[in-house]
Amino acid sequence: MPAPDLDTIVNLSKRRGFVFPASEIYGGLRSSWDYGHLGAELLRNLREAWWSAMVRERDDIVGIDSAIIQSRQVWVTSGHEANFSDPLVECTNCHHRFRLDKLDDPNTCPDCGERGTFTEPRPFNLMLKTYLGPIDDESAIAYLRPETAQGIFINYENVRRTARMKLPFGIAQIGKSFRNEITPGQFVFRTREFEQMEMEFFCRPEEAEQWHRFWLDARLQWYLDLGMDPERVRLRAHERSELAHYAAATSDVEYRFPWGWDELEGIANRTDFDLKAHSEASGVDLRFYDQDADERFYPYVIEPAAGVTRSAFAFLIDAYDEDELAGEKRVVLRLHPRLAPIKVAVLPLSKKDELVAVTEEVAATLRRRWMIEVDVTQSIGRRYRRQDEVGTPFCVTIDFDTLNDRAVTIRERDTATQVRVPIAELVEHLTVALG
Repeated sequence: MPAPDLDTIVNLSKRRGFVFPASEIYGGLRSSWDYGHLGAELLRNLREAWWSAMVRERDDIVGIDSAIIQSRQVWVTSGHEANFSDPLVECTNCHHRFRLDKLDDPNTCPDCGERGTFTEPRPFNLMLKTYLGPIDDESAIAYLRPETAQGIFINYENVRRTARMKLPFGIAQIGKSFRNEITPGQFVFRTREFEQMEMEFFCRPEEAEQWHRFWLDARLQWYLDLGMDPERVRLRAHERSELAHYAAATSDVEYRFPWGWDELEGIANRTDFDLKAHSEASGVDLRFYDQDADERFYPYVIEPAAGVTRSAFAFLIDAYDEDELAGEKRVVLRLHPRLAPIKVAVLPLSKKDELVAVTEEVAATLRRRWMIEVDVTQSIGRRYRRQDEVGTPFCVTIDFDTLNDRAVTIRERDTATQVRVPIAELVEHLTVALG
């Protein structure tokens, strides 16, 4: 089916426990969101899938977890304090402020509809400022990090030395970042607090173009391997005018959201800008020493940088489907089993005592391996529909025949096909089915 509209995903997310407005009982914050019991599991599974692909399955990448608050000098050196800004305009009629490059019509206010009322654009720094210690003065200024990458660059030598890494190698990190967005919006797509999955891949300068192409293909394939519709995801190379000052080349993995194509992940060739800048500012030599060639040089860096919450949002949209089953319309999230918040639902056909013991036995066995849910209320058909709507790949039904044959019925989400399996073989069967 065509991609659902934004309201459909927002309503499903709140109704089923994926995403809630932050501080909702106090009116909410447009820029912040809380993740419910299913949303938290979806994010966890997404992080795990990324970490597995980028770190655990490779021998040339290691991970770190750097601090959210770093020395102010980090952001001075990186250029964020002076240059990390968006063009801000204000409507002189309603006095609302907007990011100029995100306006559909740069001459018309989207709130009051007046034309020609915008002020001249001015740069607005996106970093969230705070103060360390008891005195709020210039010497105490610090920032919540606007990206996780700089924590990797300033730890480059620590990691290279302690992990005994040789070029080419990468350092990966997952963590929160903060940007004081002028106009957050589109649900969880653009927020002031978000989570990034970034990897900095260090290589010889002459190999940078080759590795950039490698990571473009690898990162696009990651989304496809997790079930994303190839018609809704693409790679788009940046025009020269779009490139950051430090980048030799950048391409985005884009997804076709309800409002059109937009960025999921950027893969940039950052050249040697960051290591060279931090080396010069700190006085610490961050060049790589090649013993065989007896030379020192600054490695180039290829950076795949993705958003956790933005990716989860895209996977929710991509998985959403409506079909007809047994003459009834159903909503189903066709999430890849690795991403599905609940892997297996255990559904006893009755609340009678004789089925309770078997239900508890089966649930305890499965719970040691996967996130499961036991659902005992309403008809079995309604319970199937509930699990379909949140993307649960398999339901295990325990009926009165189970008491005699020690077997259960496994129902598959996408096709609704059913198979009878002995309890003794249940874990093995689901392990294969869940991949």
